[in-house]
Amino acid sequence: MPVSVQPDEDRPVDLFEEGPPVLPDQTSDDTDVGWGEWGGGSDDARFLEDRPPHWG
Repeated sequence: MPVSVQPDEDRPVDLFEEGPPVLPDQTSDDTDVGWGEWGGGSDDARFLEDRPPHWG
């Protein structure tokens, strides 16, 4: 029995397939944690305590 073969031009292709993204929108290196920061609010109190002595 012969098999019906369609040329590639006639084969339907779904161009809008919803699958997992190839690359994420943001990597962990793009975040504060990736840069070694905790992102836990303002550091003003820490900066005032760590002032050099010559700043008075």
